[in-house]
Amino acid sequence: MIVNILVGLGIALFGFVLQTGIAGTNRKIIGRLQKRHGPRWYQEYIDIFKLLSKRSVSHGWIFDFGVIMALGGIIGTAMFMPLTSNILAFENYDNFFIFVYLLAVGMLGMAMSASGSGNPWASIGVMRALTTMLAYEVPFMIVVLTIVKLSGTSSITGIQLFQQTAGNNWFLIALPLGGIVGFLSLMGMLGKKPFETYIAPAEIASGPMVEYGGKQLGMLFILHEISVFIEVSLFVHLFLGGASNIFEFIAKYFVVYTLANLISNVNGRFKIDQVVKFFYKWPLLMAVTQAIVAIYFGWVI
Repeated sequence: MIVNILVGLGIALFGFVLQTGIAGTNRKIIGRLQKRHGPRWYQEYIDIFKLLSKRSVSHGWIFDFGVIMALGGIIGTAMFMPLTSNILAFENYDNFFIFVYLLAVGMLGMAMSASGSGNPWASIGVMRALTTMLAYEVPFMIVVLTIVKLSGTSSITGIQLFQQTAGNNWFLIALPLGGIVGFLSLMGMLGKKPFETYIAPAEIASGPMVEYGGKQLGMLFILHEISVFIEVSLFVHLFLGGASNIFEFIAKYFVVYTLANLISNVNGRFKIDQVVKFFYKWPLLMAVTQAIVAIYFGWVI
């Protein structure tokens, strides 16, 4: 058990290092596309460690405890994430629904902390974040349940191995409508435009994060990077066949995250009501159509 915990912590640390480095590289790529140099690829590391070295202002124990709860919940979630079909910390505990429950711990901790700051912008940001989550999770869960039905398992490793079996395609190919819904939902999870409604710096001054600074803001940056690692990894495992080795995983991860960033940088931002209407219109319709076609008619590519 101790070995498993250490391996899990190693996976969480690997996810933080990987995502922070790729995020910095993406800032460089976006900068070059916009005909500017952009920051150094390792600037993200410098920003985080600089913030962790500074003092921060407290708004009470709920404000402080919520940050710790959120970060602890996200690290705990990342510990269960398999990197490849044979690199995971807790065998038989990589069930998709475990990730759904554990991710909620981090979200609730963040919501509790931000609301405890007493800043109305933070409360508005939390409400927008929860509303956005409710919007994208409905079509996303329909697609995932379709994948679970077709693969016969809710284990992330099992779903990977099913796609890697000869004669089976990646679910991105086998369920094209589901793949599109999955990627749109991933954009919502990552808070990328046009779904960047809960941060909205021009409207609500960064929303939930408006009152944070110093060590607490540094911890939230770490939380953000690990959260992104979990969400992008889930997409890679569910829709792109996972990976048989770590280099394949990193390559697929880089492509998915970079594509999401490129799309985000050429879009404007929806209003919160537009986000809900969008997800409950086209993605929900595509998810239901894909489920009916795949499960009841057996039409799978």
